[in-house]
Amino acid sequence: MTPSRFGLSVALATPFDRTGMLDFSRMVDHAQWCLSQGCNSITLFGTTGEGASVGLSTRGNVFEAMLKAGIQPKQLLTSVVASAIEDAADQATQALDLGFRGLLLTPPFYFRGVGEDALFQWFAQLFHRLGSKARDMFAYHIPSVTGVPLSVALIGRLKREFPGVVVGVKDSSSTWSNTGALLEQHAELMILVGDERDLAKAVRMGGSGSICGLANFMPGVLGPVAREGKDDARIRPIVDAIVRQPVIASVKTMIAHQRRDPAWRIMRPPLAALDDDTAAKLITDVDAALRD
Repeated sequence: MTPSRFGLSVALATPFDRTGMLDFSRMVDHAQWCLSQGCNSITLFGTTGEGASVGLSTRGNVFEAMLKAGIQPKQLLTSVVASAIEDAADQATQALDLGFRGLLLTPPFYFRGVGEDALFQWFAQLFHRLGSKARDMFAYHIPSVTGVPLSVALIGRLKREFPGVVVGVKDSSSTWSNTGALLEQHAELMILVGDERDLAKAVRMGGSGSICGLANFMPGVLGPVAREGKDDARIRPIVDAIVRQPVIASVKTMIAHQRRDPAWRIMRPPLAALDDDTAAKLITDVDAALRD
């Protein structure tokens, strides 16, 4: 089986004001800009979008604002970030009922060191709770953040038990051996790569694209990489510069710089923005790489 081509989805950053309130107009404007610059879809409230700090009612208000602005449901995904099955189901239902393209499904991050069978049971109970609504789930493997890895074997069990529900994986392990194993053993799934340094290689080997943070400020560069597997020598030094500092704050620094809007640097507590000197050095390094 050949998986569908997914393309490039921006892991949309979330703008806040100084009081921690979400800035709806900036967020919608940024989503529209990303689509106009070549992104195939928008992924809301993932890791880059500080999704673990955004509650259900605010998520719903953002979804409504996106749709009201003319962004189509098929252009939207959202991350489900919850440890309680009931909360995960509420987040999933909220988006599925609106016809979203799919869901980026984070494992129950609060509980560390659990066994693979227990993780399978968590996903199974969530899918059973969703019933006929369950569809288009991308399992989200980002152990550096969640502390809960999703093994290649677990992905296999989920795809066999829930065909048409688990349709892909977002691999943000930044470990090529894991990405390669997913591509080899689960070729019928849409394998999405979060680390832009591995993206071109993965796409050439059958990967379907990416949900990634750098698309917030360089979607035009990443589009051919995600869709066609074209190498671009600028990507590695840019990613290297971004990951030397807290990644979310680094991405928001670059959005603020590119859009000449310093409000984009604001983070929602407990996360913090880069200090001015660090931000200036990051901008210098990324701009230099983009010019090369």
